[in-house]
Amino acid sequence: MTAVTADHHVPTAPSQHGPFRRYVFGAGWIRAAWMFCLFGGIGFGLTVLARWGGGWHPILYTQPIVLLSLLVAAPIGFLAGLGTFDYWTYYALGHPTRAEDHSGHGARSWRDYFRVNTDHKVIGVQYLVTTVIFFLIGGMLAMLVRAELARPGTQFFDTQTYNGLFSVHASLMIFLFVIPAFAGLANFAVPLMLGAADMAFPRLNALSFWLLPIAGVMMVSSFFIPDGAFACGWTGYAPLCSSHQPLGAVFFNQGVQWAGASSIMTALNFLVTIITMRAPGMTFWRMPLLVWANFTTSLLVVIATPFIAGSQFFSMFDHVMHTAFFDPGNGGYALGYQHIFWFYSHPAVYIMMLPGFGIMSEVIAVFSRKPIFGYRLMALSLMAIVVLGFSVWAHHMFVSGMATWLRVPMMVTTLLIAIPTGIKIFSWLATIWNGKLHFNTPFLFALGFLSMFVIGGLSGVMLGAVPIDIHVSDTYFIVAHIHYVLFGGSVFTIFAGMYYWFPKMTGRMYSETLGKLHFWLTFVAFNCTFFPMHLIGVEGMPRRVADYAPRFAAWNMFISLSSFALGASVLVFLYNMITSWRHGEIAPSNPWRAMTLEWQVSSPPPTFNFTEIPQVVGGPYEYGVPGAVHAILTPSHATEVPAEVGV
Repeated sequence: MTAVTADHHVPTAPSQHGPFRRYVFGAGWIRAAWMFCLFGGIGFGLTVLARWGGGWHPILYTQPIVLLSLLVAAPIGFLAGLGTFDYWTYYALGHPTRAEDHSGHGARSWRDYFRVNTDHKVIGVQYLVTTVIFFLIGGMLAMLVRAELARPGTQFFDTQTYNGLFSVHASLMIFLFVIPAFAGLANFAVPLMLGAADMAFPRLNALSFWLLPIAGVMMVSSFFIPDGAFACGWTGYAPLCSSHQPLGAVFFNQGVQWAGASSIMTALNFLVTIITMRAPGMTFWRMPLLVWANFTTSLLVVIATPFIAGSQFFSMFDHVMHTAFFDPGNGGYALGYQHIFWFYSHPAVYIMMLPGFGIMSEVIAVFSRKPIFGYRLMALSLMAIVVLGFSVWAHHMFVSGMATWLRVPMMVTTLLIAIPTGIKIFSWLATIWNGKLHFNTPFLFALGFLSMFVIGGLSGVMLGAVPIDIHVSDTYFIVAHIHYVLFGGSVFTIFAGMYYWFPKMTGRMYSETLGKLHFWLTFVAFNCTFFPMHLIGVEGMPRRVADYAPRFAAWNMFISLSSFALGASVLVFLYNMITSWRHGEIAPSNPWRAMTLEWQVSSPPPTFNFTEIPQVVGGPYEYGVPGAVHAILTPSHATEVPAEVGV
């Protein structure tokens, strides 16, 4: 829970309204409930009125009514009811500017995490808790998929339901866990690292979080509508998803839109914060690499996300309005969807990786007690990935029927982008080399990331070669590759970040024993689950199919049992986090003896982070350098780390 200092708390002015009116009409969950229904009803009425006025029959047509009332208007009403628009609405209506009493800033009790809050630290925790919930739901769907695949033949689900299970699983893991979990960690840490009091736009920051549960609920609720969930994969390929799927496909389209809007708002906020709110003396070359990573990630998000928004709008129009953007039978261009989608979604791979690279730089430097090797080259390699990331999208389409002349250029750029990634791998290894290593849980996950991501990267280089890609396309080799990149890469770094900043977020220490148990269970079960998929993929087992040849039965039983063990390992993490948050040992302000600014304030930090503006005077990773200082808060609180700290 975020700490509150008494000198910053200004009591809220007493309301002029009675308690009943405050209860029903004041911002909060009660108002959100009735405004959700009200706006949904307005959306329903406007849709019916428009269809009646236009002479379109049937007037009560399910798809546009559900889209406009349930997936657009009602969520806007929910957000308005919570109070996300109150300040802007008050301003837009021409009322006098209200004095800010900061009553909606900071957490004074657990209830403050369930309302609109403008404190970046509270928002960071809201992000992380929400994403862990969707991680658990997505993991349960994966368990159901593996239960079906444990033996050949049909066990529990028909093919359409099975397709829906893996489609929603992948969508939740990508759009509702990996991407926003990194946003949550960055929301908490980046303003503190910069020496800022908050994000540049606190109210926009609050709004961007509350868009996220809307997107997740849409995707999960698609299971409960007639004909079931969207069942065309997280890629939503057209015309399969745009013309040949039930209404659940529209839930996917809109869920991606809400999640994408959240990402864009967050990215713009990070860019402005990083560019304009750095503490005095913090040049770009003194920024921690986590800040660099989120700066480059935000550039990717702002540039690339509008493309997936466009693809989902066009797909939704084909589904609901019967346009023909991607319908070949009516002059549409089906491959156009894939080009637009992957122009976003391959940069999205780096959106899901670059923040993890930043976390690894923080963790490896601290627990190796050494400066980051090649700091400037590490930062520049992040920028190189941003540029090259937009030149490789069509390697996902080698077997799609696209123009053959495009294959070789895309193969070359795919192999080329391995260079800046390789720079980072070797820099981390050089940082670890001859370091005074401390094998705490965050560092174990960092080492696990290095080994797993290298395996995923090597299989990615293989897939960049046209002949190999043609052979293993749409097999379990692809499933193994993406999980070694996104689980062995992204999820391992998210766990490392959660353990690393847990003392700062909660003011409590986690159980190191349970943390290490969680790591080893995860590491072993993960490899037992996904490494054999390389083997059965090369032998030709197709992915996204509910049945398979009996010759793959033994491996699939082993994979399914391993996946259940992987799921069980998460229970150790949850138990550790929950019990440590409530009963863990009180954390000191700097348990890791780190140099970056977030560790130079109390755990958890004060509401407005710093009582005075820090003065940055050196680099963030000068471990073992005598007299090294990153920043000065007061003469008695210099962030000097003694040279003997590495012992």
